[in-house]
Amino acid sequence: MRSSTLFPALATLLSLGAAKPTATTPEPPSKRATLPTVTVSGNAFWQGNERFYVRGIDYQPGGSSNMADPLADTTVCKRDIAEFKKLGVNTIRVYITDNSANHDECMKELADAGIYVVIDANNPLYSINRLQPGPSYNTKYLQSVFATIDEFIKYDNTLAFFSGNEVINDNTKSTLSARYVKAVTRDMRQYIKSRGYRAVPVGYSAADVAQNRMQLAHYMNCGTEDERSDFFAFNDYSWCNSNFQQSGWDQKVKDFTGYGIAIFLSEYGCTTNGRDFGEIAALMSDKMSSVYSGGLMYEYALEANGFGIAKLGSSVKELDDFSKFQKALKENPMPKGDGGFTSTTKAVACPTKDAHWLVEGSLLPAIPTDALKFMSDGAGKGPGLKGDGSQNAGEGTSTGDAQPGSGKVTNAPNSPQSSSSDNAAPGSNLGPVDKAPFIISGLVVMLSLTGTLLL
Repeated sequence: MRSSTLFPALATLLSLGAAKPTATTPEPPSKRATLPTVTVSGNAFWQGNERFYVRGIDYQPGGSSNMADPLADTTVCKRDIAEFKKLGVNTIRVYITDNSANHDECMKELADAGIYVVIDANNPLYSINRLQPGPSYNTKYLQSVFATIDEFIKYDNTLAFFSGNEVINDNTKSTLSARYVKAVTRDMRQYIKSRGYRAVPVGYSAADVAQNRMQLAHYMNCGTEDERSDFFAFNDYSWCNSNFQQSGWDQKVKDFTGYGIAIFLSEYGCTTNGRDFGEIAALMSDKMSSVYSGGLMYEYALEANGFGIAKLGSSVKELDDFSKFQKALKENPMPKGDGGFTSTTKAVACPTKDAHWLVEGSLLPAIPTDALKFMSDGAGKGPGLKGDGSQNAGEGTSTGDAQPGSGKVTNAPNSPQSSSSDNAAPGSNLGPVDKAPFIISGLVVMLSLTGTLLL
């Protein structure tokens, strides 16, 4: 009797074992294009095994006062990407972005054009106050910075993040804010590692200030590994239609030789004597390639300051400097080979306090306690460009100095985020499981039991 009730069960098991797993519904095609990611190694940037040089332009239609994100407006970005393709640039820098907006379409258009993007993680609402840095370095501010990382790190053509722009300037008191800018750089790098993201480089964009440029450069590359920048960039308007020697660029190459990390120009393009963009010939030559990795010309859109090369409206009017810049890029391609780069990175000594540099010691402010949760939980939705701002938040500030190595990440996720994943840190998203192996195993057990019962 027992054996007769067993056969229907065996038949059911056999039919289950023969069934195929439920088919996975195909996902719609990704809107994100594929472009090889750029990494930093030694004192250079790399696109795969090929040396990468920044040959780009600064891009912020309307200027900083406009508070608009050109990468969230597809009409604007598509209009201007067509012009970027004419110029032949491979990189743009965007100063203001909306971390609550979607950027899939514009970033894909840029990737399709072979163009990378350097993103400023700050904006006028959420930034460090150069003269009151302590209160402005707070949890609300870091949440916005981290949300910007979340939004843009998913794109393969995000080349780098700036942790600040010209926070330290020719006001000597502003050098005291360097501790906080460096802390933000540390925090951004820690956040990227803690969330298991692709290692997008993080660095700072310095003002064209001769009296503190080298002190600041050394400061951003001294201390423990977690405190150091991935690269250093600075704005340079000393080449005023002159040459390599008259501009002083020859001396700057000497100053930065052996510096230890990658450098590039975040802005250049003096207009004092007109422009022929001779800087590009120098940047792409062996005079500079062993130390510099190119630069970004300031700027694309014509504003009141007169630096732009295109007048924008319902259409684009290319100005005289547009064709000059286009010609300079075409006549001076990227150098062949590795450009004489240095294969290893190294820290330098921290600068000492003097009349032009008021920072004493090397300790950095500790990350605000309330901001530590972002490392494991993520930043959540960004406040965008219509938030309340963070400089006067009045709470969630640092409570003291951190010990060296405080930003080291030891428990990061094993797998870096792919370009097609969502903003959250990667997890284990298992698809449909094939049940057949388990069913067959159960069948074997029951057949063995049947044999025992029939004996």
